[in-house]
Order: sequence, then structure tokens, then C-alpha cells
Amino acid sequence: MPVRAYVFIETTPGRAGQVADGVAKLPGVKMAHPVTGSYDVIAFLEAKDLAALGEFITARVHRLPGVLKTTTNVVVD
Repeated sequence: MPVRAYVFIETTPGRAGQVADGVAKLPGVKMAHPVTGSYDVIAFLEAKDLAALGEFITARVHRLPGVLKTTTNVVVD
């Protein structure tokens, strides 16, 4: 069963739209939107397991231009 998670992303000022577009194009990302509030982008994604989720976030999401920090919440249902 895949692991699903919400990833809350903080970006450099003015980059939320570009980061959301970049994240949305990554494999396993179901949706990504620029938002208002404490975070700049919220993404929903699936990975095969927790190890793959962590690798994906550090290797793919963190390397996108404009990403400063992420907070990940794994779905528990």
C-alpha cells in the first residue's frame, strides 16, 4: 500500500507559483497549489514507502529552485 503525504513548502518570496508548477510535474505528485498562510505551497503525493517518500522529498523537492523548507505530514487512515 502506498504512503500518501501532504508536503507544506516554504519558498523564497515571489516563487510560490513557479515552485507549485515544478512540484506538480514530479512523478507521484497528485496535486500542488500555491496557497496563503503559513506555507507558500501545499502538495499531495504518493510514494511506495516511507524511505521512498523521504528520498523523493530530499532528492527532488528540495532541489527545486525557490524551495527553502518543507514540512511533511503522512496520511494515517
